[in-house]
Amino acid sequence: MGIDRTALSLSYLTATLIGAAFQPLIGKASDRWNVRVVMAAIAIGFAIVLVGLSFAHELFGLTFGYIGVRMAGQGALSLTVVTAVSRAIDHRRGLALGIASAIGSTGISLAPVALERLITAVGPAQTWRWEALAVIVVALPAILFVRSTGRREYTTGNSCDPDIEAGTGTSVDTDSAQVADVRPSTDWTLPQARRTGMFWVLAAAVASSSMLSTGLAFHQIAVLGGQGLSPAEAAANFIPQTIAALLATLLIGALIDSMNPKIFIIFSMATTSAALLMLPLVAPGWTAITYGLILGAAGGCLRGMEGATFARYYGVTNIGAIRGLATAISLGASALGPYAMALGTDLTGSFALPAALLAVIPIGIAIVTVFTSQPRHHDPLMAG
Repeated sequence: MGIDRTALSLSYLTATLIGAAFQPLIGKASDRWNVRVVMAAIAIGFAIVLVGLSFAHELFGLTFGYIGVRMAGQGALSLTVVTAVSRAIDHRRGLALGIASAIGSTGISLAPVALERLITAVGPAQTWRWEALAVIVVALPAILFVRSTGRREYTTGNSCDPDIEAGTGTSVDTDSAQVADVRPSTDWTLPQARRTGMFWVLAAAVASSSMLSTGLAFHQIAVLGGQGLSPAEAAANFIPQTIAALLATLLIGALIDSMNPKIFIIFSMATTSAALLMLPLVAPGWTAITYGLILGAAGGCLRGMEGATFARYYGVTNIGAIRGLATAISLGASALGPYAMALGTDLTGSFALPAALLAVIPIGIAIVTVFTSQPRHHDPLMAG
């Protein structure tokens, strides 16, 4: 399309910020209405957006399409999936969410390789249409397996209750009209959750990981090309990233139910900083593979713990609204990553210095995490 790197990054930033603004509304919708219907509507809308992108030939059309992709795809569809799994699973919820996140992150990581081959074979326009068909063929049938119910309400307390953590709590399914009458007082509302420090630590950790990993992935060919890797070698670095992310997501998902989530937040922030600071040392061979493994482990760790941690701390009654706000923050931050990297490179002539400066963000979040208390419902701030 003849669009330079900075203009493309700015388009991505603008569209993602707009798409992110809708996530709290989508989260509230998944709390209020049948989550299966919400997911199906989002999937159909996502497919329509992908078809529309096949007709984009300039920056405005591309930006408009980006809005739909970021709002419906990685935003809303992922949000409703986590909401559905959080409500359906009591016992070993972290492991269940870890498996779901691992499948999703593997698809995201491998998509560039598959789509590059498809673009070569049929061209960009047809590739968008094939993607739309894939959404219809894969997502809609999968949604049929989601329970066709309203919100799942816990009558014995929130998901922090020991009986529920063990899978022995009793529950009842209700439609949206009954929610106000049966919601247990121990499950948090969005206003209550956002008054706790841990909500903002979780949101900041997810947002920083999303921002920095997206920035590196968006410019990966150029970033690693500046370190001496060929385009093929740079693209192949998605493979160690995918392997590490998959293993980390599954491992952390299995551990999160019985361990303090703060451990994994700190680990994820530390490895994210390490990947950014390692960039000047990357060269073809083992250092590039090590970089890919560290970067993949950082993202996989956070994906393996964040969904289960929100449910563990705040319950599942309003989990859609609570994670909707966190998702909006994360998507908004992801928009800044590519533009920050592109602008920093324009000013300094390389990716190394901008990456080193951005590494301060996860280091700061890790430090704050150490001193942040886990939320308690009897906190005076929660009164009323």
